[in-house]
Amino acid sequence: MSRKLAHFLQFKDFSQEEFDYLFARTRWIKNQFKSYKQHWPLSDRTLVMIFEKASTRTRLSFEAGMHQLGGSAIYLNTRDSQLGRGESVEDAAKVISRMSDVVMMRTFEQDTIERFAAHSHVPVINGLTNEYHPCQIMADIYTWIERHGSIQGRTVAWIGDSNNVCNTWLQAAEVLDFNVHVSTPPGYEVEPERAGLYGTGHFEQFTDPMEAARGADIVTTDVWTSMGFEAENAERMRAFADFQVDAEMMRIAAPDAVFMHCLPAHRGEEVTAEVIDGPQSVVWDEAENRLHAQKALLEYLLIGRCPM
Repeated sequence: MSRKLAHFLQFKDFSQEEFDYLFARTRWIKNQFKSYKQHWPLSDRTLVMIFEKASTRTRLSFEAGMHQLGGSAIYLNTRDSQLGRGESVEDAAKVISRMSDVVMMRTFEQDTIERFAAHSHVPVINGLTNEYHPCQIMADIYTWIERHGSIQGRTVAWIGDSNNVCNTWLQAAEVLDFNVHVSTPPGYEVEPERAGLYGTGHFEQFTDPMEAARGADIVTTDVWTSMGFEAENAERMRAFADFQVDAEMMRIAAPDAVFMHCLPAHRGEEVTAEVIDGPQSVVWDEAENRLHAQKALLEYLLIGRCPM
């Protein structure tokens, strides 16, 4: 039975109970995949993927995932469609959603995807905006759960720019009851309103990145210059020079701490090669788990809960 129309535009769009189901479902779907067992619940369903921002992992994980669920995926780049030639977001949403079953959009402004979803007849998934990256954090949290169990009460240290991934970690902490320590250079601090926080005390700001990482269960970061901010690159290289995740930082984290990064990574900038290629790094599991977490999400948005 189909579920009521819902979108996944921010992490806080779902409840803790819904995420508990999605993480359990991710494990089941991943086990099916690893056992070479066919699982085609989305046979004859179509995903349209709209890209305004470049992508490797988002396109591959959604396209491969939809095929593995028995459906099909269509790639649209705004440069090659009428969206890039002045067609309104609202008109595009009305047309695209009449010809597909689910839409994933990777764009710049959150307002764009919000407007698209408001006029869509089918579920819309945020594949990344300037403000949020909810699918990435779903995969990251599942990666922790897969190794260590519940994330409740744990501490995540975010080192670097308070960007869309950071914002989404902060939302996730409020939904799933864990803590986030954020350390950024001056001028790059978290903006609570932009992050969409509702103020439940799961976030603490640190000026010293080493103090933010002390005792943390997860130490994570991202590139210093995100897409759309390339003109600031030289300035950012100077500002973030003391915010690199290195072996010393990982040593003062919790004994079983893991390092995460959404990729692509710049070794020698936000993280050393010793850390990202070392034994505490789970970045390759994170990348693969985008595939399985998004399959669980697609299934849930289109057909609801399934027995396991």
